[in-house]
Amino acid sequence: MTNLLSDDLDRVLERTRELWEELRGQRIFITGGTGFFGCWLLETLLWANDRLDLKARATVLTRSSRAFESKAPHLAQHPAITMLVGDVLSFSFPQAHFSHVIHAATQSSAALNREQPALMFDTIVEGTRRCLELAAATGASKFLLTSSGAVYGTQPLTLSHVPESSRGGPDPLDPECAYAEGKRAAEMLCMLASRGAALETKIARCFAFVGPYMELDAHFAIGNFVRDQLNGGPIRVHGDGTPFRSYMYASDLMIWLWTILFRGTVGRAYNVGSEHAISIRELAHTVADALSPHVAVEIIGTPAPGAPAPRYVPCTARARQELGLSSQITLREAVQRTQAWFQRTHLAPVQVETQGTTR
Repeated sequence: MTNLLSDDLDRVLERTRELWEELRGQRIFITGGTGFFGCWLLETLLWANDRLDLKARATVLTRSSRAFESKAPHLAQHPAITMLVGDVLSFSFPQAHFSHVIHAATQSSAALNREQPALMFDTIVEGTRRCLELAAATGASKFLLTSSGAVYGTQPLTLSHVPESSRGGPDPLDPECAYAEGKRAAEMLCMLASRGAALETKIARCFAFVGPYMELDAHFAIGNFVRDQLNGGPIRVHGDGTPFRSYMYASDLMIWLWTILFRGTVGRAYNVGSEHAISIRELAHTVADALSPHVAVEIIGTPAPGAPAPRYVPCTARARQELGLSSQITLREAVQRTQAWFQRTHLAPVQVETQGTTR
């Protein structure tokens, strides 16, 4: 499976080559290593490790080593990887020194957020606290939290792209804002951990993404649309198709995350995502037009006359200006690469009916 991503991994290495020296001979701790972000973090880390002979090692926290080995055996069995089985809330600290910690373990499950908001909130907040305690106990120098654009709450209609300086926020009285409020609290914990300490905490506020390893049967519109196409169509939009989103390809995401970890300013939050806004309706047609065979698009909902279209689109000027980052892969190419990977790995999507694909 790694060879199927070689073009993407070569591209990430080309744009981050000078950053990796910091990990030479070091050990890194990663949570969420079996998810979309985690698999890509491991793919890119191991690609750089092998080609630059960094002799770095990674410990990956997972709730099920068997599930990880089944999903990505080439990652799980790599000699530079050690799996630590445990829950992010209570895992035992390994007897080792870690130079870097990446905390990417959070269930972005709409169902969990809706049905068990207290569990969602506690998992994010206490999981972050546990990882910060690990970083302090094992002498880590840098810590990256993968936060979320959800911390801004509903994007004001006056903003086409939301910047890090936005003072908006989710409704603290709405239980369905547990995920967003949890991420806000996690960011505060990171800030407090870096005050007067040697630990450098960095925050990546992540928006929406597309690429290999993504879930096709979750609440993410683009994954659902790729799934529908792979299943023979039609592509179904269960809403009215008016919300605006933007999507960054996974290899661009990795360039941004590694750069923020290594070069980002301490205690600084950076929006991570594409600035290219597209409506869900346009997205469905983009997927249909980009992939072969072409399938029909069905829009189930009807727009309310005069109703403003909600937006979830970042301003990434800070990352561009401070870190020299940019998005390189177009949405059409990103969709094509994602489809090709799922086809070649024979990871056929399942037939799932979703009630709302809005992210």
